[in-house]
Amino acid sequence: MSICELKNVCRTYGSGAGKVEALKHVSLTIEPGEFTVLCGPSGSGKTTLLNQVGLLDVPDEGTLSVDGQLVGGLSSGELSKVRGQKIGFIFQSFNLIPVLTAVENVELALQLAGREGGERVAAEAVLEQVGLAGLGHRRPNELSGGQQQRVAIARALVKKPLLVIADEPTANLDSENGEAVLSTMQRLNREFGTTFVFSSHDAMVVAHARRVVTLRDGAIVSDERRAATS
Repeated sequence: MSICELKNVCRTYGSGAGKVEALKHVSLTIEPGEFTVLCGPSGSGKTTLLNQVGLLDVPDEGTLSVDGQLVGGLSSGELSKVRGQKIGFIFQSFNLIPVLTAVENVELALQLAGREGGERVAAEAVLEQVGLAGLGHRRPNELSGGQQQRVAIARALVKKPLLVIADEPTANLDSENGEAVLSTMQRLNREFGTTFVFSSHDAMVVAHARRVVTLRDGAIVSDERRAATS
């Protein structure tokens, strides 16, 4: 079963002279284990499409399903529940809570999901997976930008979601840290089968992807699959 499937999806913002057709009859299927980037110039629709995949928005036309469940008729509360259970998010600005340590930031994701018991063990385990073993006691201001982004990755992974999405995950990182973060996500995809979907115009992100979906003016213009790289 596919993780996410969009069929003939349209999304329009505004009306009249200010009407913008952000997505035009887009169809896309995300399968388990993919490492996919949505790319294109500014205004191409890549972030709007990522928001559809992440259930942060819903179509005006067409259908959208996650893990086989059609989401068109769900309330905002029901959509939030599906997001919380099945989707992890990595933000370009990290969105870590400054007064919490790295491990506490990761634990919080489990607590918000309603998990009781074992949060510290789970959080420490996933921090180790992203290369931050021994750094869980540090607060965000005591970590480099690349390390903060790895905490954000750990926070997204700790609930063991079906899908992790990231909007411009390297935008606030220098090239060295960006490369390290992408390599970490690539390893997690390879070793644990974690499914990632990014939106980005960064050539470095595109180079790491195994599938590159290119958008222009709200439509998919190419969909390229590549062999896995080490």
